[in-house]
Parts: sequence; C-alpha cells; structure tokens
Amino acid sequence: MSDGLRASGSSMHTDLCERFGIRYPIFGFTPSEKVAAAITRAGGMGVLGCVRFNDPDELDAVLNWMDENTDGKPYGVDIVMPAKVPTEGTAVDIDKLIPQGHKDFVEKTLADLGVPPLPGERESAGVLGWLHSVARSHVEVALKHPIKLIANALGSPPKDVIDQAHEHGVPVAALAGKAEHAKRHVENGVDIVVAQGYEAGGHTGDVASMVLWPEIVDALDGSAPVLAAGGIGSGRQAAAALALGASGVWTGSIWLTAAEYDLGTVTAGGDSVVQQALLKATSSDTVRTRIYTGKPARLLKTKWTQAWDAEGAPTPLPMPLQNILVSGAHERMNRAHDPETVCFPAGQIVGRMNEIRPTAEIVADLVAGFESAVDRLNEIRG
Repeated sequence: MSDGLRASGSSMHTDLCERFGIRYPIFGFTPSEKVAAAITRAGGMGVLGCVRFNDPDELDAVLNWMDENTDGKPYGVDIVMPAKVPTEGTAVDIDKLIPQGHKDFVEKTLADLGVPPLPGERESAGVLGWLHSVARSHVEVALKHPIKLIANALGSPPKDVIDQAHEHGVPVAALAGKAEHAKRHVENGVDIVVAQGYEAGGHTGDVASMVLWPEIVDALDGSAPVLAAGGIGSGRQAAAALALGASGVWTGSIWLTAAEYDLGTVTAGGDSVVQQALLKATSSDTVRTRIYTGKPARLLKTKWTQAWDAEGAPTPLPMPLQNILVSGAHERMNRAHDPETVCFPAGQIVGRMNEIRPTAEIVADLVAGFESAVDRLNEIRG
C-alpha cells in the first residue's frame, strides 16, 4: 500500500488525512454546497463541483457560504477544463453553431415525452463552465477563499493553472481513466491522481475500477498518492480500494441521495425528482453516452437517454455544443417532476442508493463498513 494506515481513533486514517487535516480519507464530490459542507463537517473533505456556475459572483457567494458553514475544516473545489480547448464564446454565439436538426430533435423528443415548456420563464442558456475561460474564472474566485484542493474532472489542468494553484499553496488533483494518463498528470505537476473506473458516474473511461486502481498505483510507484473512484458506495468497497494501494477514496454518486442535497428541483413530496429516479434505479439502470456533454459520461438510464439511442437520433455534438443544446431540456424535465424522463449523471453504485439519509450518516456508514471489512480480514488472517 502506497500510503500506510495510521491509528487515529479509526483504522480508516491515512497519510492524506494528515496532509489535509481531515479525519477520514473520504473525498466527496457534489454540486451541492450543503452536501459538500456536511461531508467536511463529518470528517471527510467535501469537494464542490463548480461547473454549474456561469456567473463567477454566484460561485463567490456560494464559497462564502462554504467558508461560514464548514467549521473551519478543509474543503475543495472541482472545475472542468478539458485537455482540448472547446469552442469559446457567449451562449448566444455558441448556439448559432448548433445544427437546426439537433434542435428539432430535442423539441420533438420533449413533446413525445410529454414534457411541457417552462411557463413564463426563459430556459437556461446552458452551462458555460465547460469553457476554459469560465473554468479559469472559477479558479480565480476559488483561490480567494481558503480552499485546500482544486480538482479537475477532465484530467490535468493547463500547467499555468497548476502553477497558479501551487503559488497559493493549494494542491491539484486530476482524474485519470488510464495509467498513462495518470503518469502524464504527475509529469505535468498534478499532486494527487483520482483513478476513476468505468463504473463511475459522469465523465469516465472504459477500464473497470478493480483493474484500474492497482494499475495506476503501480504506474506512479509512489510519485503521487492515488484516490480510488468508481463504484464506491460502502465501507467494504473503500477497504478494497485501500487494499489495492489507494490512499483514500473519491466518491460522488452516493451523495446524490443525501438529505441535504438541493439544487432547486424539489417536489411537493420532499425528495427531488432526480432523487426519486435514483431511489428506484438498479445497478443496471445507467448508460455511458455522449448526450450529456459531448464526452462519454455515465447517466441514469431514462426515457430521455433511450430516445437518443433510438434509430434516427442525431449524433451528439462535441463539447460544449451538446450541453448548450440540451441544457434547457434538462431544466424542463426536472421541473416536470417525472422521474422517468430526467437526465442526470449517476454511477453503477446507484443500486445501493435506496433511501434518503443525512450526509453524516453516510460518512459514518462508510467508516463502520471499512472497519468491519478490516476486522473480517484480520480474522481470516488469524
């Protein structure tokens, strides 16, 4: 194991805990600031996804809230900067690059699914956080706050962004789906590699976690710590990750059914329409597709994803055009409150996400499950 366990009231404590001042090596990615803060308060490190913020001032306000609600404990941010700089411009300019046939398909599909327009409201102009210019503004804003980590969901950020973070004393993490990607990240100055397996939600590669994690650990040979990601929803899985050489775990999907989760799509019943869909899903109810952003991402399988797989459906556009195309549709489906049509990133671990629970309870269960798994292995060894 590249990062030895240490005693600290819990056996789930590695060198990364000492480095970041956290109790457990549990890094939790979420677009919800309420969940991110709760993960941090519970002893892990909440990592706030920033891609949804088109307005830097809005991100600044949310990070102010994080500063005030994390009890002085560390948190991080996650940006999206693809290796290849995508088309730049305003939403209006970029919209002109989208073929009319794609727009017609989206409107026809929404009509076929019975998704109404937003009465008296303008649809979203799309998420511009995929643009390098917007992502750089996220970095600028974040570094004005006491963040302890910047992660990039699409690999290594540009070298100048890494250097900028290091000048502020902030380490950089980058996701990798192959061992060669991980080595290139470290050569570029990345401090921590997130080895994300095929099972993960959102942008993910095609190598399964059980194969990928030790491959990347071995390829880096101690040059950088590795966080295991993809299919982690229990303490037993976290124990397996650390047994395979990881220094901690990077989790995402399991926080989607946290009680604190709220992105403004709450129904009269209390749970969001996305959470209703997640609670009913099995581990087979996801699909890896380009229809969300233009890059391969694992999504919850619904009538919307099935429509894009049907004969005659157009080919998804490259990033960021695809998201600009479908962003308004996502908003309409969320507001329609039909869990059979919503579109949202989710990993195969969704089959274990069967109830709404407080974030602190999820963290506690991860730790307890880890310790039980370690105890069982000790018994077997004995």
